Amino acid sequence: MSLIKRVAETQRPAITFQLNGQRCEALAGDTLLTAILSQQTYLRHNEFSQQPRAGFCLMGACQDCLIKDGQGRSLRACSTLVEAGMSVWTEPQPSPAQPQGAAS
Repeated sequence: MSLIKRVAETQRPAITFQLNGQRCEALAGDTLLTAILSQQTYLRHNEFSQQPRAGFCLMGACQDCLIKDGQGRSLRACSTLVEAGMSVWTEPQPSPAQPQGAAS
């Protein structure tokens, strides 16, 4: 289930990216926030309350939409365009000793 449903600009080329280790599809020109919320109902969990978050200001002024790229660098999902082959993490990455999808 997704939080947003695309109703316009549906003819842009599709691109694939990795979201929390899973292959996902977005459209060229989408921000990461749009691409992620087209896939799921929230962007990330708040690191203090653990409540789901979906962004706040939506213009790059706050830090509510910070996620990590595959190298661990912080990205503002609301103002970063998704790129083909990009890898992003909205939740902590699994440690090498803990396989993806394993219960902790």
